[in-house]
Amino acid sequence: MATLSGKRRIWLTGATSGIGRALAVRLLDQGHLVALSGRSETALRSLSKGRSNALPLPLDVTDRDAIDTAGRHLGDLFGHLDMAILNAGTCEYLDPPHLDSALVERVFAVNFFGAVYCTTAALPLLRLAREQGGRPQLAATSSASAYLALPRAEAYGASKAALSYYLESLRLDLAHEGIDISVIHPGFVATPLTERNDFAMPMRISAEAAATAIIAGLAKRRFDIHFPRRFTLGIRLLGLLPPSLRFRLGRQLARHAAMES
Repeated sequence: MATLSGKRRIWLTGATSGIGRALAVRLLDQGHLVALSGRSETALRSLSKGRSNALPLPLDVTDRDAIDTAGRHLGDLFGHLDMAILNAGTCEYLDPPHLDSALVERVFAVNFFGAVYCTTAALPLLRLAREQGGRPQLAATSSASAYLALPRAEAYGASKAALSYYLESLRLDLAHEGIDISVIHPGFVATPLTERNDFAMPMRISAEAAATAIIAGLAKRRFDIHFPRRFTLGIRLLGLLPPSLRFRLGRQLARHAAMES
């Protein structure tokens, strides 16, 4: 089973369900000191019960002031961060021709701006770890949909693509500081979010399998952590096709095309 070396001080957002909960359990079982963030204080306390190495830190990642406060609180308690895993996310699909700009804003508020706010709060604590001779890591959960435009994913896919781009660019600017960055691109994972999907989800894996893949990638300090690899490699290859071919493929996946066939 994949493990992270040593005993690290970690901040994990989106910790109460799906991939986040599986990661939380695995990291706590490995003995790391983990600050667990999510919107439900009750769920966080339940997850932390009986674990002296768990710190419940409830917050809404769309609340920039709350995140700034959480960052200061983490500094007071932990002193520094060896790792931040920004996993909080949401998913809503558009149904053209009825475009909904409020829906797009909601999705970006969590998936993109929430990660930006948390990055801003975490960086000073990661820098402190570096000053003390550590090798800190910043990771965030994007999606395989960032590799390829898909029907109805104008909000979700775009927010994840923006996050991937943001982190890859940040990686360039932080390289001289010795802060490693990883972007996590999962395929379909069995979570409360994907349970709402009304379409086929090929090669879907469990949240526990996703946690194993993520920890293995973080342990090797990979920049692009993607899984299951048979699925994500296929999506990446499709994303390299000429635009005309991607368009033809995407049209076949569109809901109106399915209804007409």
